[in-house]
Amino acid sequence: MRTFFLRAAASAVALLPYLVAAAPLTLETALDLAVLRSEPSRAARAGVASATESARAAGQLPDPTLRFGVENLPVTGPDRFNTARDSMTMKRIGIAQEWLSQEKRDARQAAAEASVGRETVQVQASLADTRLQTSLAYLDALFASKALQLTTLMEHHAHEEQEASRARLSSSTGNSQEVLALTAARGVAEDESAEVMQQESAAKVALQRWVGIAPDELAPAPEFLLPTEQAYVQANPAVQAMQREIEVAQKTATVVASNRKANWTWEVAYGQRSGFSDMVTVGVSIPLQLAPAERQDRETAAKLALVEKAEAELAEATRAATAEYRALSSDAQRLKERIDRYREGVVAIANQRTAAATAAYRSNQGSLLTLFEARHAEVDAQRKLLALQRDLAKTRAQLAFKPLNVGAAQ
Repeated sequence: MRTFFLRAAASAVALLPYLVAAAPLTLETALDLAVLRSEPSRAARAGVASATESARAAGQLPDPTLRFGVENLPVTGPDRFNTARDSMTMKRIGIAQEWLSQEKRDARQAAAEASVGRETVQVQASLADTRLQTSLAYLDALFASKALQLTTLMEHHAHEEQEASRARLSSSTGNSQEVLALTAARGVAEDESAEVMQQESAAKVALQRWVGIAPDELAPAPEFLLPTEQAYVQANPAVQAMQREIEVAQKTATVVASNRKANWTWEVAYGQRSGFSDMVTVGVSIPLQLAPAERQDRETAAKLALVEKAEAELAEATRAATAEYRALSSDAQRLKERIDRYREGVVAIANQRTAAATAAYRSNQGSLLTLFEARHAEVDAQRKLLALQRDLAKTRAQLAFKPLNVGAAQ
């Protein structure tokens, strides 16, 4: 079954690039691609597999010990090194087994299973981080493409207005200063387009690092399902990791505390003598814990101190996650308010200015340079609005994708 799923995943990875090439890349597809090819997630899953295998062996008894040898072999006199002459010489074979109580085995099993839980959280944290970084890279590339559309439009306007100014100059209705100013403005517009194109290229390379392909077109980003503060804090990777760390520390302390009861070792041996009766030996070995307060109890106290350490770190991680959520929520709210104000107070006014400059030019009451400046101011306002919208989208992405299994694109 596992092989089937691995093959299915490999087939999906192979086919997805062809499917993506046929349509704009969506955020959900980008997230799926990133998760499928995430090497940190594969490493974390290997950690889970390792912990799972260890957990299966944790509750077993230690391997028995095979013992064999020769006892009371003469080394001096006429019978030296002879195994059949002396009645005390005996060839012996036996089995020894260290015995762990069911309580101790259960404690070890619980500690091992707690380690599996800790490694599982690492897998979830790795997947969450992959999705978060992919979403941020996607948003950077998406808004860079939108900004490039604006600067390209401005470059097109600059070209049109420069040609119009030359035509006016040749017809003696324009002047050389206007032509020179619009020629310089066209150069500025082309440079701005080149700069934004460079930013878009870098953003797409960053996105390709996660999804493995270079998309030609990106679909608009959907709205994100944002968690509540309680859900965000509870599912925060650091909080989840410390909760599992506490569990591991507690179970480990229980295992160490159980060592105050010594493990007995049982042994059964069969001794063979030549010409004499064979013998059977039955014995038990009991460790003598002469100073448990100085050894076993101190070892237990050391593990309990690690529990307290993990609890303190959990409290700090919870505080940090709470502060992080409130900061991101505050940023998202403030950015939304800024976007609303900027759209009404700056972008709308810039649009009106462009409309007025266009009307004035068409009625021969305004210059081409004034029209260009109005259009350039409008594009600058729209680019600033795009930057604010990008920052808002990235802030919401952090709220949506950083928690474990919380937040996904609709």
